[in-house]
Amino acid sequence: MKAIKWLDDHFEEVLLAVFLVLIACVMMLQVIVRKLPFIESLTWAEEFSRFMWIMSVFVSLPYTIRKGNMLRVSVVLDLMPQVARKIINLCVDVVVTLSMALLTYHSVEVLQWTIRSGETSAAMQWPMSILYGFAFAGFILATLRGVQVFVLHLTHFNERELSTIEQTMAEAAEEAAAGKKAEGGLE
Repeated sequence: MKAIKWLDDHFEEVLLAVFLVLIACVMMLQVIVRKLPFIESLTWAEEFSRFMWIMSVFVSLPYTIRKGNMLRVSVVLDLMPQVARKIINLCVDVVVTLSMALLTYHSVEVLQWTIRSGETSAAMQWPMSILYGFAFAGFILATLRGVQVFVLHLTHFNERELSTIEQTMAEAAEEAAAGKKAEGGLE
């Protein structure tokens, strides 16, 4: 159960970190190799990094849904009563989930077309279906995360929800406590 809880909390974070590390390493290698006269520059490095960025976009979709970090104007919600805020959050969850499900549905067609076409990338000669496969996987995971967040909001409907300012203050207090704990461990 701990492994499932950990995956629920950190699956997308780990993938995003791996993509970022790969981008940084490949681009650093490209810079180093470019300065060495006896080695040709890496012709595939820019395309690889671009693909990693694109993949990270599709992995970040479910991450932002799960963490509630989607772009929105929360000041208006903070001014509303708790019940109205909860109902609006549930409506947003439904719209986001349905949108992601629709994108999943249409990405199947695009992925199938890409597989049939056999199209490959210019520099690395990777099948483009890998890239479109990440879009499909990201939309599926975003749909599942949308359902998960909807269920969480529904099951905690009667609990008091913190305003944006209260959440920010609580997070700052947690970070400060974690920092003091880390400082205490270093001594």
